[in-house]
Amino acid sequence: MRVNKCFDEAPGVFAGLFFSPGIPGLGGCMMEDYKEKLSLILARTGALFFDEGLVLKDGRPTPYFVNMAMFRSGRLSIEMGSFFAAMMFSEGLVKGTDIILGPSYKGSTIALATSIALWQEYGIDLNFEYDRKEAKTHGEGSKTTSMFVNGTFFDGCRIFIVDDVATSMKTKYDLLEKIGSECRNRNISVHIAGIGICIDRQQTTAVYDAGGNVVLKQKGADAVKDFVSKSRVPVIAVAGIREVVDYLHKKGEPVLINGTYMPMGDKTKADFDKYVNTYGTI
Repeated sequence: MRVNKCFDEAPGVFAGLFFSPGIPGLGGCMMEDYKEKLSLILARTGALFFDEGLVLKDGRPTPYFVNMAMFRSGRLSIEMGSFFAAMMFSEGLVKGTDIILGPSYKGSTIALATSIALWQEYGIDLNFEYDRKEAKTHGEGSKTTSMFVNGTFFDGCRIFIVDDVATSMKTKYDLLEKIGSECRNRNISVHIAGIGICIDRQQTTAVYDAGGNVVLKQKGADAVKDFVSKSRVPVIAVAGIREVVDYLHKKGEPVLINGTYMPMGDKTKADFDKYVNTYGTI
């Protein structure tokens, strides 16, 4: 469907963009191979770890953390791209995508790695794109002042956005606004096939009191669900944190716990379950 020309005129839509309806699920009861492999790499690199005294950016305590910056080598970057490529195939997204877009900075490397994996593993050659923090006004950007680096957008193109995580979704709203501005400047329309994230923490946002202090043990909004409702852009995770932790616990895979690699004991799993039951979205 075609949307209105201005986001302010119709909240929940963005100029020049088309959206896919619905929210694809994460699959059945059995974990797909790519989810299992992601879970193992998260554990073995220490990207997923458990410790005491951890605090999220929003001020809430958490028994675990996922540090996607651990995917910092060539091998692990390719692995990341492979996970996203497999998820796109699993969810039937590849045939409906022309461009893989990663928001700067972390998303840009995921977009590149995903496009490489799609070519190497499936023989699908898709363009990748990422945005600028400010418009380029020299060289090839002297006349266009585009906010996107590779200049891959064309009228009617289908864009799949990739990023590491989704928390408040503010950066995703900002990116859609940026895409809408690009469409207006170039008088084109594009279709947003969806947004893919690596790990869904499956938790609500924080709640604050009148003094700006975080209120513990109280659920806030489901930011991802609200984003989907407002934008009509589906958000698909490579894996959810609950299935990752459940898999690692049942498998007895060593995980970084209080600075030491060891199988996840029942207490660590119970602390995790209590946390997600308190702040989780499902």
